[in-house]
Amino acid sequence: MDTKTRKAKRSGAQTDLTVGSIWKTVLKFSLPILFSYLLQTLYSVADAAICGYTLSGNEVAGVNDTGSISFLFLQFAFGCTSGMSVVIAECVGRRDQDAVRKAFAAQIVLGAIISAVLTVAALFSIKPLLGVLGVTNSGNDTAREVYRAAFTYIAVICGGLVTQLFYNIICCVLRSIGDSLTPLLFLLGSSVLNVALDLLLIIVCKMGVAGAAAATVISQGLAAVGCFIAAFVRYPQLRLHAADFKGITRRLTGRTLWQGLPLGLQFSVLAIGIIVMSNGVIAFDKMPDGGMAEGTPAQLGYSAACKVDNILFMPFNALGTAMLSFCGQNHGAGNRDRIKKGTSQLLCIVLILSAVCGGIGTLLTINGAYQHLFLASDKITAQSVRFGNLYLHIVQPAFFFLGALLVLRNAVQGLAKPLFPFLAGVAELVARVVVCLVLPRLLNGGAITSAASITAFAGLSLADPLAWVAADIPLLIAAILYIYKKPKQKAPTEVDAAP
Repeated sequence: MDTKTRKAKRSGAQTDLTVGSIWKTVLKFSLPILFSYLLQTLYSVADAAICGYTLSGNEVAGVNDTGSISFLFLQFAFGCTSGMSVVIAECVGRRDQDAVRKAFAAQIVLGAIISAVLTVAALFSIKPLLGVLGVTNSGNDTAREVYRAAFTYIAVICGGLVTQLFYNIICCVLRSIGDSLTPLLFLLGSSVLNVALDLLLIIVCKMGVAGAAAATVISQGLAAVGCFIAAFVRYPQLRLHAADFKGITRRLTGRTLWQGLPLGLQFSVLAIGIIVMSNGVIAFDKMPDGGMAEGTPAQLGYSAACKVDNILFMPFNALGTAMLSFCGQNHGAGNRDRIKKGTSQLLCIVLILSAVCGGIGTLLTINGAYQHLFLASDKITAQSVRFGNLYLHIVQPAFFFLGALLVLRNAVQGLAKPLFPFLAGVAELVARVVVCLVLPRLLNGGAITSAASITAFAGLSLADPLAWVAADIPLLIAAILYIYKKPKQKAPTEVDAAP
């Protein structure tokens, strides 16, 4: 049977992304990824809900305040592993299994080095980064309790970064060879375990925020081990031998790092912008005397709103992740037209999804319904609802710009062009930082405190949509150059012209 007409399958859960109906193949491949993101979000929601119902409001605020810090390091790890997996996807597209094993071995070695460096850097950066956020061990009792909870939680998460990095490595490798189902199955078990450990460590063992963080690290570590074992058992092309590690050349190492580090740095750059955003939100809870407002309504409302957005973002993230493997395999196979058609079809799907997800989000803002998913009733106030709803009403109409960003970024990255995704990250950072630092103060007519106007918070909320638009610009340029622009035709030689 001809490769162009055979079904888009290899064996078991593997999908050949170089053949078949494009949008159907990508959607089918992205469904397990979507469910994986859903499970990750669900156990994050479970973690937040258990914390919200068992810890004090100040401890919950402290845990929420660390989100941007964990995002900084975890997204660097995720970006590196996603970028490095492009090398494997290309080898799969060329049907070169020896190259697949060597690239896999290189990722394991580089992953071990990166995780060690990242863990040390993270642990030494906690106090300075909390200071940047405005979370300090000074001021009133509320501020000190928020700081202790934040420090404890993020210290445990950073200490277990290796589990997250290696889980990301094996998930990206499996998706690169066309298997998006196996990571989902192990994540399902990990999610159930995470909830059970939350209940055990927080409620039974009385470990508080440290227990919540430990539950996350342990469950992710076990998921990583399970995925590695399954990969070695199911796929011969991933069964490594000593020769594969000896075959790691300087060229392969350099190529792998060139694909991984720019995307990792891009994701970290984005996280810096998120930290600046979080600092801006915290300022709306800071009283003029330096203490923290009782109940921290801006932080709780914004954090709950972000959790809703993270759920609504999942279809876009899944399509983007699928696009990375799709473009990587087709780039290796030399299917330029297929990449062009796939990018156009995915952007049309994003347009439809943005309208659907935005509508769902708007419904959830009625009476602040979404906040009851993450917070106990005594922590929900008219102020927290006002802050959270305003953020959602400003961000959700701009979902298409985020979806386009995710599709185009992964498409260009899959073509082994990491520079443009990195430039998009820089553009996103600059736009977010400028808006966060300038617009709220401009609209408030001065420094931001708990007495600032709600209009100033609206200005802060505009940082995300404007950052997405800024990031789309270099990605659109890259798409025109590398996806939509016709390649130059070489002048025919005598040999080409010969009959």
